[in-house]
Amino acid sequence: MSIGEVLALLQGEFPDVTISKIRFLEGEGLIEPERSPSGYRKFTHLHVEQLRFILTEQRDHYLPLRVIKDKMAEGFGRPRAVQDNDQQEIRLSRAELIEAAGIDEETLDELEDYGLLAPVARRYDEEALTVARTVGALARFGLRARHLRAVKAAAERECGLVEQTVAPILKRRAPGAIGEADEAARELSSLLLDLHASLVRTGVRSVLGR
Repeated sequence: MSIGEVLALLQGEFPDVTISKIRFLEGEGLIEPERSPSGYRKFTHLHVEQLRFILTEQRDHYLPLRVIKDKMAEGFGRPRAVQDNDQQEIRLSRAELIEAAGIDEETLDELEDYGLLAPVARRYDEEALTVARTVGALARFGLRARHLRAVKAAAERECGLVEQTVAPILKRRAPGAIGEADEAARELSSLLLDLHASLVRTGVRSVLGR
């Protein structure tokens, strides 16, 4: 993921987080994203979980970064499903998802009923965990899964734009077409996320009369 995608995933739970904050935490050695050949940061879902842990410790426990860094070195802040250094893919059972996301059975049922997430072979991946955690955070403001159908519809429309863009690449069936389509889809997704976040911020400022 790009740093913009990471920011979009975190801002629902941590409204004050910024790109500068993420870069600062990288500079302090708490996260270590890879770099593309052109120098862009490349984040994984493990980095998102590490950032979520860091921000939670700062917000809820007021811990200094050096203490948080020590806790992370001891294995804190990493989901059970990604503790193995060679395994970064999250696969959670229903009970594990509920525990990791801090939600209840009713909320998970609603998420599935409204199509916001779905298990694969009775397991939930990292995207399902992110959705569940974000909806759990939104619940503090009285928002439930049924209120988020418009968000899901907007996401589906954006996915449609990505599909429309990469379809001609895939139709060529040329060597490397899949890789080219994947790269284009990732870049387009990142741009759409940045645009979406900016439009939401602009709209919120209007609501607040700023």
